[in-house]
Amino acid sequence: MKCPFCGQAESKVIDSRPTDEDSRIRRRRECLACGRRFTTYEVVETLPIIVVKKDKSREAFNREKLLSGLLRACQKRPVSIETLEKVVDQIEARAQNSLDREVSSAKIGEYALELLRDVDQVAYIRFASVYRQFTDINSFYEEISRLTDSEERSL
Repeated sequence: MKCPFCGQAESKVIDSRPTDEDSRIRRRRECLACGRRFTTYEVVETLPIIVVKKDKSREAFNREKLLSGLLRACQKRPVSIETLEKVVDQIEARAQNSLDREVSSAKIGEYALELLRDVDQVAYIRFASVYRQFTDINSFYEEISRLTDSEERSL
């Protein structure tokens, strides 16, 4: 880290501590050349997740938009907002940890379905009906039978 007083590149860290919101680390440094002290802040640098939609348009990943869709699926269901925020966190982490900087909206939808299945089955069916664009009652039956088949296999 370059000293703001003399421009020397060498300094030593005297003290490190997280900031109040735990999103940055505050470091107290001392310049090895002039001996003056200064403070720096270290922040994790993340690249934005770009979502590729069905029509091939691209937009930045929007947590609120995903959470809103999950909230609609869980309307009048016994699912807490904290649980849904954790689901969104997990989806965002999966997208962030993928090797690609661009993630298809289909992949995000599949992640959401996978996680919703364990949270609430009714919410899962609701979300699937919109996400997979069910057109008739048979689509619901097929999805419910897939859900019950996978549950029987896991027992």
